[in-house]
Amino acid sequence: MKMPPVIDAAFFAPCGMNCMVCYQHCCRKLPCAGCLPGDDGKPEHCRKCKIKDCVQEKGLAYCFECGAFPCKLIRNLEKSYHQRYSASLVQNSLFAKEHGLAAFMEQQLEIYTCPNCGGVISLHDRECSQCRAQMKYKR
Repeated sequence: MKMPPVIDAAFFAPCGMNCMVCYQHCCRKLPCAGCLPGDDGKPEHCRKCKIKDCVQEKGLAYCFECGAFPCKLIRNLEKSYHQRYSASLVQNSLFAKEHGLAAFMEQQLEIYTCPNCGGVISLHDRECSQCRAQMKYKR
């Protein structure tokens, strides 16, 4: 999958994940549409996400809108993403809150676009979805 010129803000999950760079989206023949648009193509853990359920129950779009942010659910996910992928969903959320989703997605384009072919670099395995090259992120 080639990286689009602009990442749609709909790919910003409530937890702070950019679904465009999730391996379930960028590395499958039938990509998932992201966190909120529906359950087609999603793995079970995304369909049963307690974080997504929580924001929907509270009538929010994003966790950073909640007075309890970062709550225990977010802190647990943050710990996992930090250890496994060297990524911070809390920092993503704070950046999006302060600078807007468009600015966040513009930053993500720079970080996750393959310099070799323009493909999407997966956050989860650091592999380009197009040329399969292993990448390091520009952080």
